[in-house]
Parts: sequence; C-alpha cells; structure tokens
Amino acid sequence: MTVARCGPSHPGAGQTGWVADVITVSDPGDPRLADYVRLTDAGLRTSLEAAHGLFIAEGEKVIRRAVGAGYRMRSLLVTPDRLAALSGLALGGPAPVYLAPPEVAERITGYRVHRGALASMARRPLPGVAAVVAGQDRILVLEDLVDHGNVGAIFRCAAALGVGAVVLAPRCADPLYRRAVKVSMGAVFAIPYARMTDWYGGLAELRAAGFSLLALVTDQSVTPLGQAPLADRAALLLGSEGDGLSARWRREADICVCIPMSGQAMALGVDSLNVVAAAAVACHMLRHGTG
Repeated sequence: MTVARCGPSHPGAGQTGWVADVITVSDPGDPRLADYVRLTDAGLRTSLEAAHGLFIAEGEKVIRRAVGAGYRMRSLLVTPDRLAALSGLALGGPAPVYLAPPEVAERITGYRVHRGALASMARRPLPGVAAVVAGQDRILVLEDLVDHGNVGAIFRCAAALGVGAVVLAPRCADPLYRRAVKVSMGAVFAIPYARMTDWYGGLAELRAAGFSLLALVTDQSVTPLGQAPLADRAALLLGSEGDGLSARWRREADICVCIPMSGQAMALGVDSLNVVAAAAVACHMLRHGTG
C-alpha cells in the first residue's frame, strides 16, 4: 500500500474548504476505502449501506447538494482531475479526502468513475409518515417500485413540479441508493420522504390525515386525471413498473384515474406511459388541475 499525505502545496489542498489532509492512495484494497467497494453490486451495497448508515453521492453537483442539505460527509474519493473543483467544498467535519488515480478508483468501485468524485455520506433517521405529510397538499405514494433509476427520476419530477412529499411502501427501492441519487440530480435531498411500516394499512393513515387517494392506472375507461375532483389534500398512488398498483391499493383508493391516450396512440398499441413519464404528467396535473 502506498499512502502519501499532501500538505497545502498540493493542488487543491490548502484552498478553503478542506477539513482534513488530502491522502493519496494507490492500493484498491485499502480498508479505509471500504465505503466505496463494488458500487455496482446492489445486494452488497444494500447490506453494507444499511449496516453502516451511509449512502454514496456521485459527482460534484450532487455532492454539493447533499452537503447543502445538511448530510454529514464521512469521506471523499476523488481523482486528480476533479480535486481542484472540489477544493472549496465545506465538508462539515473532519472527513478524509482520498485522492486516487482513475484506474485505482475503477478497481475499488467496479466501474469507471466518469464524474471523478464520490462522497460517502452519513444517513439520517427517516421521519415518520405523519411528520412528512404534515402541511402538504399534494404528495406521491410509491408502491413497490424496485428500479432505483425510476425512483430517482420520480423524485426529480416531484421537485420540479411542486409535489411536496413522497411516501414509500415498505418494499420500494431506496431513494438514497447511488443510482437513485444520481438520476434525481440530488432531488432526493430536497423532497421530504418517509417509508410506511405497514403496507396493508398504510393508506388508512393517509386518509386519516385528510388525503384523498387517487390510484393512477392504465385502464382508459376510468376518470381522466384532469377531470377528477381534487380535494384540498390529494395523494397520487403510483404502482410498480410491470404490474402497476396492487388490487388492494386500487380498492383502497377513493378513485381510479388515468392519463388519457390519444386515438392514434391507442391504434398503435400504446395504451400507457412508463412510470416516470406518467409521474411527470400526473404531477403537473395535480398541481395545475388540468388535463
């Protein structure tokens, strides 16, 4: 293992923002880099990140947004070409900065780190559902979406289109998984979210909080979302990418709604949008009340 501590004369070190020395590493097996190992192995990462209370932010913009949202940085792994750009980052504590050549970073993570910067961030305890939805009038509720990219993209839609919070069913993908964070461009840090502890009775808690429950389905015979009466507080339910909402959640909803497809689309066999596109259209309709 080769480790070199770099003082203020190192490019990027000594500028405002660094809280710890920049440490050059050349051994991908260095145990101090354990937070970054095999980032493409979803099973390993789910277990490791839960056990150590961490998540990974990738790229300068996303890292800055995580820090700006108040997440504590555990450490930073950066390639030489990105060091200067990140040197002004306030780490918020004595977090080490590891400098690694691209080929070493690739051997650690399992893929080529195109953005040249990864940060290990400390998770915070999730608030309860009641706390997250308090004061909100438009929320999304995600049932069993397991694709991290789709979850991240939906958070980005929610942030862009004025939805106040997201509630996740127990089996929904983790919004702080690296790919979800990356796809959301940090929107997962801006939108409050909570995870239900009870899939079976979770919707009852939202109804008790005063939300009208709208189940978004592909069935074109139900009420178009733009024509549905919207209560003062509305929760839009979105189902998994393949099967959609479960039969129970459709029954539990106050109304089933759809996004109308054009006649031309139906003639071509296009009877629905993918879940991210549907979420974007539906978020706009929820906020502006138009079809």
